[in-house]
Amino acid sequence: MARYSVNPENSSKSAKARINDVRVHYKNVHETARRLRRMSIRRAVSYLKNVVAHRECVPFIRHSRGIGRCAQAKTWKRPQGRWPKKSAQILLDLLKNAESNAEFKGLDPDHLVIDHIQVNRAMKGHRRTYRAHGRINAYMSSPCHIEIILSEEDQLVTLPGITPQKKSKASKVPHTTR
Repeated sequence: MARYSVNPENSSKSAKARINDVRVHYKNVHETARRLRRMSIRRAVSYLKNVVAHRECVPFIRHSRGIGRCAQAKTWKRPQGRWPKKSAQILLDLLKNAESNAEFKGLDPDHLVIDHIQVNRAMKGHRRTYRAHGRINAYMSSPCHIEIILSEEDQLVTLPGITPQKKSKASKVPHTTR
């Protein structure tokens, strides 16, 4: 049994999935997984399918050096974005696994939300490439470990005869200068 970095608050209303030593770039998976946090599982699956089809991009925030600009990143209020296909496919497979784990536990898949998703660097794969003049350079891969926890969100129950009160906006006091 694998160890997870966090334990869910209510283990009976959550499902977990994990994959180790995936040979896909850590930086791409990190940026893609960052966007999925707190999404419903249906929205996350459609988002990842849109990334594969180049209809939505993944904005690159932390690992953004050398990343080109794209207009689709404006929806996330960022200038840089990409469409990491392999990362999206791996995350789609992991979400499918977590969803089937949730169905096995008797959870409703329509109310599942990605509560926790984490990407860690794995041990680098060592290869070599041969250069001119008899030199040899390292040719390393950057695999990663991915873990995900889905939680079932509680549904809001409205009682008949009771109307929810709307919050009133506080009036803004103009700022005075000295």
